[in-house]
Amino acid sequence: MVILGEYLTVSEMIAVEMNSEHLGVSTQMLMETAGKSVADETAKRLKPGSRVVVVSGLSGNGGDGFVAARHLAGMGYDVEVLVLGDPADITLENTRVNYEAVRNMTSSIGLTVIRDSSLIPEIKADAIVDGLIGTSMRGALRPPYLQMVQAMNIAEAYRIAIDVPTGLVADTGVAHGECVQADLTVTFHKPKEGYMKKPRQTGELVVAPISIPQEAELYTGPGDVAMVHPKRKSDSHKGMHGSLLVVGGSETYSGAPALTAMAAYAAGCDLVYVAVPETAAQAVAGFSPSLITVKLDGRRLTPKNVEMVKPFLDKVDAVAVGPGLGQHEKTVEAYTRLHDVIQEKGLPMVVDADGLKAYTQTKPRIEAPLVFTPHGREFQLLTGKKAEGGFEEKGALVEKAAKKLGAVVLLKGSVDVVSDGKVTRANWTGNPGMTVGGTGDVLTGLTGGYIAMGAKPFYAACASAFINGAAGDRVFEEKGYHLLPEDLVEEIPYVVKGCLRK
Repeated sequence: MVILGEYLTVSEMIAVEMNSEHLGVSTQMLMETAGKSVADETAKRLKPGSRVVVVSGLSGNGGDGFVAARHLAGMGYDVEVLVLGDPADITLENTRVNYEAVRNMTSSIGLTVIRDSSLIPEIKADAIVDGLIGTSMRGALRPPYLQMVQAMNIAEAYRIAIDVPTGLVADTGVAHGECVQADLTVTFHKPKEGYMKKPRQTGELVVAPISIPQEAELYTGPGDVAMVHPKRKSDSHKGMHGSLLVVGGSETYSGAPALTAMAAYAAGCDLVYVAVPETAAQAVAGFSPSLITVKLDGRRLTPKNVEMVKPFLDKVDAVAVGPGLGQHEKTVEAYTRLHDVIQEKGLPMVVDADGLKAYTQTKPRIEAPLVFTPHGREFQLLTGKKAEGGFEEKGALVEKAAKKLGAVVLLKGSVDVVSDGKVTRANWTGNPGMTVGGTGDVLTGLTGGYIAMGAKPFYAACASAFINGAAGDRVFEEKGYHLLPEDLVEEIPYVVKGCLRK
């Protein structure tokens, strides 16, 4: 199974760190290992007794710097720490703990707090360790960081950057103005994406493992949720956080599309339209006054209904098709037409349940982002292969299928498997009580909702699998196996809130 790539984006790295903590490897442990790695790489290049100046900011990067300073002092180096900013403003607990440790080392470490750019000294050292900003850098440097970087660059010293040279945007490899001219960059776990794009910006690049378990990339976790969940601004207005169209329902199945829609709302989607046959419309509308019901003529989706759906495709950011749709011959024909229209518009879509079964009968082209969410039997219909074996074996099957289809495949099971054909992940949340009908419709709504809110389909599917299972686990703690899909919808906001706290 292939997990995250050789290079990581900043968001992916944050997610991996959060997942690592979820697995029991704390961020304090990661910071300690990271700082020790910087000290070790410094010691490979300078003799004990050499003068090392560690320049630290107030963020996690600064915390790494404090750890490195502590270890270098213990190795016999002449260490001074320059802290840029007021230590009272340190908000990250890990950084504060390591700052206090350095502050108490009055015999082995010199400590200078610089609260104004006019107080930045001339730096005289054999080596300078840059722990100012790290991967949070976005635009151009501002005072006093600009002046500090200039002082570091004019010093006649060997410059070592922690994770990323200050001034460099890790995702792009671009510096918008002044940047630390690093001779060496010690990056953690994996190199960042910008280093592939602009490899010369880092000087020598060393990738240091910091005890992040492989499972933090292989398994979904809270970090996946934090990565896709949008941050709301104070001036947000209706529609800014995604609009989803759900197409489903029939004379027999009215609850499925409603569950999908309610799950999308629970994830944070602003607007959800539910296009269902008129025989199901009243039941759907009864679920919640928040649902915008689009009544389609007849008892089931037909080719004629596709024309009624088209105007709403111009109003939404994503489409979820399939829950409760039924398998009538005319419905299969209607699905194929609707699929083609959605693809032509380039709208991302999630295809589940009867929509997935309809797809397997005609197999229309896939040109826009698409997520299939099959269970085992549907996966066999989709691919002709049985999803057998452990999650590793299933992962290989799903990865191959996703690559062939040109889509994301989320195989539901006791362990969910998600792949886009390049990267494959496993989700361990959930319990046997979730075999009850409707939990898959909730998963479809979560996935469609996050895609509508702007998440990439693969990441949306990973996060949604985790949330759906975790919501089921919360219900299990209260009710045991006597759960209903509506219970999952109610728990979604609490699962998400818990993930964002980590």
